[in-house]
Amino acid sequence: MSPTSSKKFKNPRAKYNFQGRSCSISGVGSYVPERILTNADLEKLVDTTDEWITSRTGIKERRQAAKDEFTSDMGARAALSAMQKAGVTAEQIDLIILATITPDMPFPSTACLIQRKIGAHRAAGFDLEAACSGFIYGLEIGQQFIMSRTYDTVLVIGAEKLSSIVDWKDRNTCVLFGDGAGAAVLQNRPNSHGLLTAVMGADGRKADLLFMAGGGSRCPATAESVAARQHYLRMEGKETFKNAVQAMQTAAKEALRRCELDISRIKCIIPHQANQRIVDAVGERLGAKPEQLFVNLHKYGNTSAASVAIALDEAVTSGRVQRGDLILMVVFGAGLTWGAAVIEW
Repeated sequence: MSPTSSKKFKNPRAKYNFQGRSCSISGVGSYVPERILTNADLEKLVDTTDEWITSRTGIKERRQAAKDEFTSDMGARAALSAMQKAGVTAEQIDLIILATITPDMPFPSTACLIQRKIGAHRAAGFDLEAACSGFIYGLEIGQQFIMSRTYDTVLVIGAEKLSSIVDWKDRNTCVLFGDGAGAAVLQNRPNSHGLLTAVMGADGRKADLLFMAGGGSRCPATAESVAARQHYLRMEGKETFKNAVQAMQTAAKEALRRCELDISRIKCIIPHQANQRIVDAVGERLGAKPEQLFVNLHKYGNTSAASVAIALDEAVTSGRVQRGDLILMVVFGAGLTWGAAVIEW
């Protein structure tokens, strides 16, 4: 794609930037655990086959964290990678936003634990829970702090240890999820549009399609709740699929509309890496070409809030994305939540 100066598109943020400033991603990083859990491995755990998993999901393998490896560990590794690529030190980090549904513990926030591990002792920090949509939610929130000049450098992380809440007796869900983390450093980059727009949405009326009942104030841990397997995630697969496709295409189209962009102008589309059928359906409804879609779910499965962050890092590292290219990221998760963002790299 041609350099930024030769492209013409609307920057929806411009009218708000008379006193503010633009926000760009100055560095991305990711981390996945060493252990690979293949479909063949899962055949030994539950009644399933490689053919069944691959044909329905597109997933061939996923990563699984070690017993002594936690969300904060993976998040810290991804954060340090992003910081190195952005050329920023721990002392420069003003704020850490961690998107996760698998915190190390209910409190303190896992963002604070990551702060300690990376040495960013002057940074504020908090956790954000929007399930698989968390990274885009985090980007939009972080951008507001940059635009308002409250902070100069914001670290946004998506990290999950989903293996800790997967029911390994449920073949419909245990084959889907993996562990990992991705991170992005947000800063102002002069003479660049950066993050052009973000669309966020939620529908709590459908919260029962994807949830974990145990562990909160409604259902604290007891012998009975553990015996009832209430501390594992549950999903209504067909309804989740239907809602995911609809919400993702709607959010993506709205993000493109705000920028007055046609899908053909997008160099790389990074959808939430949940299911190949969902990715294909969303791409088809958007009128995208297969080569525009970036997919790595066959290697990692669904890593929830880390999904698009890991994919973005791989897209940049592999050369799929170059300076000045337009990227469309689109996500969907429990809540229900969804979102889309258009980024000028």
